[in-house]
Amino acid sequence: MLTTKPSARQTPAAGDGARPGRAPELLVLLSSTGAAVAAVAQPFVLGRTLDLLLRGGDAGRWVMLSAGLLVGEMLLDSLTSLFAGRCNAGWTAAIRTRAFAGLLGAVPDRARGHTPGDVGTRLTLNAADAGSAPAARAALTASLVTPVGALAALAVVDVWVAACVLAGLPALALVLRTFARDTGASVAAYQHTQSQIASRLLEALEGTATIAAAGTGARERERILAPLVELATLGRRMWALHGRALGRSGVLVPLLILAATAVGGLRLASGAMSVGDLLAACRYAQLTAGVGGAASLLGAVVRGREARGRTLALEGMPELTYGTRGLPPDGPGHLELRGVRVVRDGREVLHADGVLIPGGTTAAVVGRSGAGKSLLAAVAGRLLDPDEGHVLLDGVRLDRLTREALRTDVAFAFERPALGEGTVAEAVATGPRPVSRRQVRQAALAAGADGFVRRLPCGYDTPLPVAPLSGGEHQRLGLARAFAHAGRLLIMDDATSSLDTATEHEVDRALRRSLRPGTRLIVAHRPSVAGRADLVIWLEGGKVRAVASHRDLWNLPDYRAVFGVGGIKASVPGERPAQLPEPEEPRP
Repeated sequence: MLTTKPSARQTPAAGDGARPGRAPELLVLLSSTGAAVAAVAQPFVLGRTLDLLLRGGDAGRWVMLSAGLLVGEMLLDSLTSLFAGRCNAGWTAAIRTRAFAGLLGAVPDRARGHTPGDVGTRLTLNAADAGSAPAARAALTASLVTPVGALAALAVVDVWVAACVLAGLPALALVLRTFARDTGASVAAYQHTQSQIASRLLEALEGTATIAAAGTGARERERILAPLVELATLGRRMWALHGRALGRSGVLVPLLILAATAVGGLRLASGAMSVGDLLAACRYAQLTAGVGGAASLLGAVVRGREARGRTLALEGMPELTYGTRGLPPDGPGHLELRGVRVVRDGREVLHADGVLIPGGTTAAVVGRSGAGKSLLAAVAGRLLDPDEGHVLLDGVRLDRLTREALRTDVAFAFERPALGEGTVAEAVATGPRPVSRRQVRQAALAAGADGFVRRLPCGYDTPLPVAPLSGGEHQRLGLARAFAHAGRLLIMDDATSSLDTATEHEVDRALRRSLRPGTRLIVAHRPSVAGRADLVIWLEGGKVRAVASHRDLWNLPDYRAVFGVGGIKASVPGERPAQLPEPEEPRP
């Protein structure tokens, strides 16, 4: 028996469970802090060793201690790199998982606001930057141990040299603060422009045949690369900010060290300091002024913060909430739209009130392009909730059903089904309930797909990525999956647009005879589909203009115009075609 996987929001890897925890970040912090402590201890030990050597004393223990500190710092730096790599990988994977789960669990109508290129950029480049932020934040925290510890040790060695260094630190702090403030805005704009380029590139890749046929390759190239000018400007600005921070600190740090060395020299001349103390004081002055070197880590933290906001915006997308009720057993699939309104940008795009579809019937949704057909289908199957009103299935509001009850009894078939990368059989079996091999083939037969599937290299076990499928065959596999999981309501949103008339008729006959009984809501563009339906829901400008049979509506010129038929009344399926009037004889 073929089984299906739970949805992204239900997997244990999604949501908060995907967080790697603070352990990797803590290991980076501890190893970085250990390396910083070793670096702070070294000048004092070296100074004491030098004094002992100059006085002819036994400096063996201090030499060994100095060597141990040096080796320890090297080992701790290596561990920091190792822990940082693991921390970056864990957090990047967690952020991507959460963002991806949020995207898959979001209301489809809301998710369409993000283009594929924008989503790809957020899940790749932005997620990687965001994943590196925790380790960079830990390293930045540890990097502050060095100047603070060095300043404290310098105060022990000589308070006057420490005071000299302390006087110059506010200028370095101001450099870092300015860098962090200005870099944040530049990074956000840079990441947004990257997303624009990726979106335009993917749009062009999807339309390569059209671009080649129209000969508009040069124009498309210019359109795709147009944001590069802005990207280059933003990139130069970011590097300029980074260089300016390093340049300013590069001027301030030597001046600060020079001043500390001068004060230390005066103290040495007065006999207040030894040569070893002077060596330690100069080294501590360098370590304290090294706060300016935190600019690189600070830049990584700023980039990660901006990238994290962009990536996790996908996680925070609105999702459907579910209730606790189930459907009554053996219900016929009676569907009702009661006071349904959908509003977008202050404009009503769908209004359906008192629309009743008896259980077991087939209803066709027709209307001009943009009339709201797909929107009504999405609301009827609760891919999104209306802003007002309710949809009821067998007397139960859809928003009060559990996820399992809703997705088990409401199936969808789309114009462009997403079949995944498994085998053909697995693609058909994917759904809320287990499906046997026999049921897979029955569904494929009903969708007119069994013939071409059996001709594939491995039949139903052929991997989809290597299966040479046409657009119509791809669509028929999507229909087969919907048929395999059809419950009491099956919604077909333009799911037969790529089928020829004969295949479409066979699919309609299979719907009526071969599959389990239930209600069917079909978005129709052909009069033949509407003609075979039990009733038609006619949409115009987002409003339900009429609910009646196709035969009755066909008498209305406006209804015939929906299908591109105007003027003389055309024939209805089952009737003899209307006779055209004889042409008049030309007048002399």
